[in-house]
Amino acid sequence: MKSKMERLTTLFFTGYALCLLFSTPGLAQTGKGDRISGLNFATRSPVVASHGMVATAHPLASQIGLDILKQGGTAVDAAIAANAALGVLEPNNCGIGGDLFAIVWSAKDRKLYGLNASGRSPRGLTSDKLKAVLGDSKTIPLYGPLSVSVPGTVDGWFELHRRFGKLTMKTLLAPGIRYAREGAPVPSVIAYSWQEAVRRLEASRSTIQEFDNFRRTFLINQLPPQEGQIFKNADLAATYEKIANGGRDAFYKGAIASVIDRYAQKTGLYLRKEDLASHKSTWVDPVSVNYRGFDVFELPPNGQGIAVLQMLNMLEAYDLQKMGHNSAEYLHVLTEVKKLVFEDRARFYADPDFAKIPLSWLLSKDYAARRRKLIDPKQAAKRVDSDALPLREGDTTYLTVADDEGNMVSLIQSNMLEFGSGLVPDGLGFVFHNRGTSFSLQTGHANEYKPGKRPFNTIIPAFVLKDGKPFLSFGVMGGAMQPQGHVQILCNLLDFGMNVQEAGDAARFSHSGSSEPIGTRMLDGGHLALESGISNEVREELERRGHHLIAKDFFGGYQAILFDTTQKVYHGASEMRKDGQAVGY
Repeated sequence: MKSKMERLTTLFFTGYALCLLFSTPGLAQTGKGDRISGLNFATRSPVVASHGMVATAHPLASQIGLDILKQGGTAVDAAIAANAALGVLEPNNCGIGGDLFAIVWSAKDRKLYGLNASGRSPRGLTSDKLKAVLGDSKTIPLYGPLSVSVPGTVDGWFELHRRFGKLTMKTLLAPGIRYAREGAPVPSVIAYSWQEAVRRLEASRSTIQEFDNFRRTFLINQLPPQEGQIFKNADLAATYEKIANGGRDAFYKGAIASVIDRYAQKTGLYLRKEDLASHKSTWVDPVSVNYRGFDVFELPPNGQGIAVLQMLNMLEAYDLQKMGHNSAEYLHVLTEVKKLVFEDRARFYADPDFAKIPLSWLLSKDYAARRRKLIDPKQAAKRVDSDALPLREGDTTYLTVADDEGNMVSLIQSNMLEFGSGLVPDGLGFVFHNRGTSFSLQTGHANEYKPGKRPFNTIIPAFVLKDGKPFLSFGVMGGAMQPQGHVQILCNLLDFGMNVQEAGDAARFSHSGSSEPIGTRMLDGGHLALESGISNEVREELERRGHHLIAKDFFGGYQAILFDTTQKVYHGASEMRKDGQAVGY
């Protein structure tokens, strides 16, 4: 006979299950509750702590990062450990088959460092050979062997660790190894995205070449995991152990590289061991513009970070606060600015080793003023062009960490699309990203495909200084949404006075359909999606101005750490669109 406690427990979970079964659709219509402090749309208060802070897209990864900080690890140590764990816990969005970018604030040097750990296209795949294989296609397929470039993440970890790490890589990879071997329950948003990604990949099965490894690695009994189901990845645990013991060369020159080479040759991948062996990350200087007295930093191309800076330069002349947050006037201006900047993004953003990018001109206030004149305050543009210069839905994880010594890291890492190319090398437990699909096939284009070249990359970390001191480390995940998200976060903070949590939870817009670096052009004004917190009156006015509204789009995911230099206190935020968590001590 069951005890009273057992009967109560059974009744509770039965009732909970019935609520989920019958009530969940209605819950979406009930609206948000009220807060007794702060803005009502905020889901929670910022996390405040004085010794360290970690914000990631998964609570278990955040706790791993915090554990590393408490063991005496640096912010970079904690970021590496959290990122490795996310390769197990959030494998749809990130993993060692992808690329990595980071901005690090060194408290000792009082300086920002930028790392571009993105990989290059296979040297054995020439432009002529690629075009011959593609035939009449104007773009590289989203999935399968032609979409794969060298994964840069592992080298990125070791470059960051070499300069800013303290604990051993064995220590940093140990939590990820444990979760990979023992398993961890899959949370709600990741489970939903995982299921959607598997459906997309199955629908594109004919282009992927080899899919059995993916199914064995990322499905449970032939199905993607449900919320709360335990997911294990023993293959990835073994791969992490090889990296922990053999260093970055185990991945790029040793046993792992050999497995990748053999798998590539039997599946039509042009990636070879020589491509892996020659890979290296690049330390770069972050670039910045000043907005409302704050210095906003992004990384230079081949990423899209400077789109944020170009947009801020154009917005600086507007009194956004007077327009009102998420008013029709405000959303119209931001959308039109985005369209103009994305024309430059489509034309000029590329690997600087292969293209001459007019960086100083693109980031100049004069250029912003010149482009700003093209905006019609009452009418949405259907088509815009890049200027005559004096020269010829991504899926990602973002995390940020701050330590007791004042060091901070803004790190973003991605498979590009969820589960990338869909190709999983034999017995290694990770999927190759599909960043190679971001090349253009147009002859003479700055982002034109070339062997040994880094493709245009969407993932961008951000950092803000105030009077030369760290103010904010943040990022917004999600392909072309990222620059738009960065700008909306900064406007929420600097124009509208929101706190770091409110800035992420506030309703967003997302404009799609701009011209792209793969060669496509906007001819119809694109599409504008608005979250439900934006009123019907605003929607109607935007439609009157010629915007084509759509019902649904991707609005990103946000993590941030704001540093109060007066109180020496970190304020951490992780928004409600993801499963994430900010934790501190």
